[in-house]
Amino acid sequence: MERQTILSLLGISLLALAAIFIAMPHQEDGIHVGTNVYPVTYHRGLDLQGGLRVLLEADLQPGQSVDDDQMEAALTIIERRVNGLGVSEPLVQRVGDRRILVELPGVENPDQAVAAFGNTGLLEFVDAGSTPLEPGQRVNTSQQTPEQQDPSLPTFETILTGADLKPGSAVVQYDQQTNQPIIGFAFKDGAPADKLREYTRQNIGSFMAITVDKEVISAPVIQSEIPGEGIIQGSFTIEEAEAIVLQLKYGALPVPLKVIENRTVGATLGTDSVQKSLIAGGIGLAAVALFMVLYYRLPGVLAVLALIIYTALTLSLFKLVPVTLTLAGIAGFLLSVGMAVDANILIFERMKEELRAGKSLRGAMRAGFDRAWPSIRDSNASTLITCAILFLFGANFGASIVQGFALTLALGVLVSLFTAITITRTFLLAVMQSASVENRWWFGV
Repeated sequence: MERQTILSLLGISLLALAAIFIAMPHQEDGIHVGTNVYPVTYHRGLDLQGGLRVLLEADLQPGQSVDDDQMEAALTIIERRVNGLGVSEPLVQRVGDRRILVELPGVENPDQAVAAFGNTGLLEFVDAGSTPLEPGQRVNTSQQTPEQQDPSLPTFETILTGADLKPGSAVVQYDQQTNQPIIGFAFKDGAPADKLREYTRQNIGSFMAITVDKEVISAPVIQSEIPGEGIIQGSFTIEEAEAIVLQLKYGALPVPLKVIENRTVGATLGTDSVQKSLIAGGIGLAAVALFMVLYYRLPGVLAVLALIIYTALTLSLFKLVPVTLTLAGIAGFLLSVGMAVDANILIFERMKEELRAGKSLRGAMRAGFDRAWPSIRDSNASTLITCAILFLFGANFGASIVQGFALTLALGVLVSLFTAITITRTFLLAVMQSASVENRWWFGV
């Protein structure tokens, strides 16, 4: 066997072992290298691992309307808030003119998540004067229109709002004495900071209430001039403080939203779907392998070995990229399994034609790969173009299911090109160089 072929086989073997090691389910807790742990796992979508599905609708007063720009702005802010939650591959998309759909895979605390992204998040510093207010009490503010105000609630003048805060200045801190969560903030330099400084200087001894969505979260007494930054104290849990900070960081929603559907998707359905997908994948692999071996004989056996390596490589890429697997994404992968042998079929049929024309085995193999390549290139290129169109249109219309299908199919096509052109060819060369295979029956002729 030639030295170059031996080196190629060695490289393929190392690559296959690494791919199998990464793709195995026992690596869900990460890959341990010394004292370091590198997180490598399959990311499953809402339909596979369960999670939260929330449908929000613009909460408008009678006679009010909402335009497309307001809903797009609300969509952008909710996307930022959801991303701040650290959820893997969330779905946030418009549904009709007044609704926004949010899907969060793997969310364990639905109420906390909805509170973080669903509330308007309008922070206001209001002049309570001599009126002591309790946390949780609701009030009217001068930011509201008369139609939005509740006649049964007191009304106070708004001094500053969350829009006057420095971007990203809101952070969760801890009180050094009580170790309770508090919220640090800073106002923008210039007019906002100057206004706060002037107001607090002139109103020492008065109450300044801090409200979020018209609900008092803190109402301290002004004890000294505030230079433009400060803290919000209250009886917060760490989750509540993080939810408020998340709202302040990404701004208030331009239109109030109400939850009209809040549904938790159980993991039982997802587990059943995964099991059925694995069964379908096993049947598909077995059927393809049986066809290749019976019809193409020795090259078919080598193609099956390449197909096993292809499967390991693709699954390991799903972990490393990472790709969020949904039922549609799994369908794309299973479809790519069939396409993975398409290139091999083109090559082997070309080889059979060359053998029937009287060429030697090596000559037929070289001609088969060389002459099949243009067809392989064009067919896979057309598939990749289709995948790109599906992915881009899926991004524009918020169809993550379509995007998942396109991404897994595209990855499968790219890996199949590598396995067909490189791995299968190397296996054929190794067999021809190490064994005397002269009977053309072994090659399907």
